[in-house]
Amino acid sequence: MCPRQLLHYVKNVIFKDSSGETVYFDRNGDSPAIYDILNFQVASDGRMTKYVHVGYYDSSLPARYNLYINDSLISWNVYNTMIPHSVCSESCTPGFRKAVRRGEPFCCFDCIQCSKGEISNETDANNCFRCPEDQWSNEKQTTCIQKSVDFLSYEGALGSSLTGSTIFSSMIIVFALCTFVKYRYTPIVKANNRELSFLILVSLFFCFLCPLMFIGQPHTLTCLLRQTVFGIVFSFSVSGILAKTVTVVIAFKATKPDSKLRKYAGPKTPYFIVFFGTLVQVIICIIWLAIFPPFLYQNMKTEEDKVIVECNECSVVMFFCMLGYLGILATISFVVAFLVRTLPDSFNEAKFISFSMIVFVSVWLSFIPAYLSTTGKYMVAVEIFAIIASGAGVIICIFGPKCYIIIFKPHHNTRQHLIGNINSSKKL
Repeated sequence: MCPRQLLHYVKNVIFKDSSGETVYFDRNGDSPAIYDILNFQVASDGRMTKYVHVGYYDSSLPARYNLYINDSLISWNVYNTMIPHSVCSESCTPGFRKAVRRGEPFCCFDCIQCSKGEISNETDANNCFRCPEDQWSNEKQTTCIQKSVDFLSYEGALGSSLTGSTIFSSMIIVFALCTFVKYRYTPIVKANNRELSFLILVSLFFCFLCPLMFIGQPHTLTCLLRQTVFGIVFSFSVSGILAKTVTVVIAFKATKPDSKLRKYAGPKTPYFIVFFGTLVQVIICIIWLAIFPPFLYQNMKTEEDKVIVECNECSVVMFFCMLGYLGILATISFVVAFLVRTLPDSFNEAKFISFSMIVFVSVWLSFIPAYLSTTGKYMVAVEIFAIIASGAGVIICIFGPKCYIIIFKPHHNTRQHLIGNINSSKKL
């Protein structure tokens, strides 16, 4: 009989041995593997040793049940039932990388946490991996998450406070304008060109609304318009103040018979000053938008864990040219008003214009170093504060005293008080 024929009969053999265990062979002719798992332990007296049955392996059972070990019965080192750790290093968890110790075996290493912006997402990682530019590592350094977007929002404490200040200031302008319109036929409003006063108040109203273009998430259109609109509107306002100052000078000097200013005493002169003063700023802004247009920029370098959405002005030179022209207009207004500050009381508006231009120029001179030393939303907040502060200085210094007299001292709002022809110990 050949071996193959014998194997055929062996596969079908089933019997029990003397210990009562069933003996059989599988289809390959192998007997099932049945093993007892023993643990060599020290006896309780500390001198003798013994074997403790802690489990078994039986290949005849289904795969889920062929191996059984009772961990609680295992003794690893003199009654210690805890599984021993490596005597050198434990595994590094995700978020850490392995650093081999010099002069020690390769299995000995230190676990070093990944740097910020880097992750490791597996156990015993040899290296950490840098997150993409628009992502950042989480606190455990195990995965990359999207960077938070940062800008001066309406919901933030800073943005909401600036928004409230802007709206409140605008309401003050509306109140002053309504007061002037209501009492437009009174002497104090008619003095020094009331129509020009209306134009200045309207321009100041839009000046106070300009900060709303700076608050909120920037877009391409707002980046293009916010600085240029602010520059043009403020130029219109300051040009109006300059025209008001020149009107004071002409009104006083033109009363002399031989004055050459009499031909400029008409109503066209102040409007020409406003038009020309604003036109120069418009030309500057057109050149800026045509050659160096501002654009939307996602700044990922200033703060590593944030994407700062901001407007890049593209040309710092053009930005400061726009501000510089505003400073020139304000300086001219101040110089002219300061030179005629000693005019009679009927024309004492020059004093208030001088104070307002001092505030205006001081605010913007302080703005430049503050603007250059900040970044992100705080840079925007500095500019908004400068807009509100300079506008508030103009409205308080020029229109505040007049509104006070109109509302609280109406008996002073007379022609006699205005020209100073009454015997009064108080002056306006």
